[in-house]
Amino acid sequence: MSFRLIEAEKAQHPVSLLCGVLGVTRAGFYAWRRRGPCARELRDRELSGLIERIFKDSRGTYGVPRIHAELLDDHQVRISRKRVAKLMRRLGIEGVSRRGKRPVTTTLAAQAPAADDLVRRQFRSPEPDRLWVADITYVPTREGFLFLAAVIDAFSRRCVSWSMRNDLKAELVLDALGMALTQRRPTPGLIHHSDRGSQYREPRVRQDPVGRRRAAKRRSPR
Repeated sequence: MSFRLIEAEKAQHPVSLLCGVLGVTRAGFYAWRRRGPCARELRDRELSGLIERIFKDSRGTYGVPRIHAELLDDHQVRISRKRVAKLMRRLGIEGVSRRGKRPVTTTLAAQAPAADDLVRRQFRSPEPDRLWVADITYVPTREGFLFLAAVIDAFSRRCVSWSMRNDLKAELVLDALGMALTQRRPTPGLIHHSDRGSQYREPRVRQDPVGRRRAAKRRSPR
């Protein structure tokens, strides 16, 4: 480490001064230079090139955990996460962080009363299109958060519809519900269960599902 520091700083300061400060000899420094890089340094150069390529292929999104996993899974390279992090710092690259302030997707709307809980934590259905479970989540992207609303059939556990927007307006859940009603065409008696977020307490979302399906059908292109 001392010799590398001297090599990096010798253009700014005399080698003799640097050697004296770091407590090494000039002979030792020049002998180190003649030997060239050690096996670990050569390996670090090789790994750095591979890490840089993986990072580029991920469009600059992969951080230490994903690059470490890809090195192992796709390239059979077994190194520690600390070494990956160290090499990435040297390269001056870092992935897209998911830390920091996260968006709140559930906000209670005091002006809209909550619907009765007809499910009572019994998230099973004996047949399709009797119970749909809906929720909102978010996906971090390089340009900000993208919000995703989904509807899942409790019988098959399949996602029957979804909608994405860059805001949390009620249209996010309306579009997801409209897609589900248009494609599945459920009969009366379907339960649409969600949390108490303000988007789901909109009067337009809480109306009769069959009526909502007819409205969605009128809007759908032919």
